[in-house]
Parts: sequence; C-alpha cells; structure tokens
Amino acid sequence: MAEYTRKEVLDEARKLADMLANTEEIDRFKQVEAKLNENKKVQQLIQKIKTLQKQAVNFQAYEKREALKKIEAELDRLQNEIDEIPVVQEFKETQIVVNDVLQLVSGTIAREVTNSVIESTGGDVLSGETGSKTKNKIGHGH
Repeated sequence: MAEYTRKEVLDEARKLADMLANTEEIDRFKQVEAKLNENKKVQQLIQKIKTLQKQAVNFQAYEKREALKKIEAELDRLQNEIDEIPVVQEFKETQIVVNDVLQLVSGTIAREVTNSVIESTGGDVLSGETGSKTKNKIGHGH
C-alpha cells in the first residue's frame, strides 16, 4: 500500500481545485458575476446600501432609534429592489449551483476516506463501525 505525504495530498487537492475552477458551473458563475459588476443599476443600489449601512452603525452608536428604524426600512426596500433584478437572481442561482458542486466534492471525499478507514481496519461499511470496534465486540462474547 502506497503512503502519501501531506504535501502530495495537498498538491492533488490543488489539481482538483484547478479542475473545479474550470468546470462549466464555475465558468457560468464567473460570467454572471461579470455581468453583475457591469450592471450600473445594481452597482448604484449596492452603493446606496453600503452608505445606509454606515449611517445605521452611527445611529446605533448614538441610540437614535427612530432614525435607525427609517434607515432599516429603506435598506429592506433597496434589498428587495436588488433581488428583483434578473441578473441578481441569476447570480444567486449560480452561487447555489457552485456551492452544491463544492459540497458534493467535499462530501464525496469525506465519505470515501471514512469508508476506506473502515475497510482497512476490517470494519463494516454498512454499520459504519471500524474493525477495532467490531473485534472488541467479538472479544466480549467469550
């Protein structure tokens, strides 16, 4: 059985990351993000939101509750306005797809490592127990 150093494993992880970065899902994400950055209306709304958020922080510090309420209402309104814009919805969708791909990959790796450990210790993959646990159980019966 081959043994790998941590460096070798990380090198492979970087290769995998590079492969992932060039999948059509990530490619689509990059395209949509570029569209989002070029969209004047979206950028203006984001600027407005950032400005209001700074004001909100100030009002919070000085406990100006009424003014804060007004700003929070305006922030909600702007957030809804942004969410209505098709390119923003598209961006959120591609973000979800990319996250799903990443979770699928990391989940697969975690599962395979676990199964590999279970198998190499002579355990049972179905019950999810490693061999040392199973052997101990058998030992107690005598």
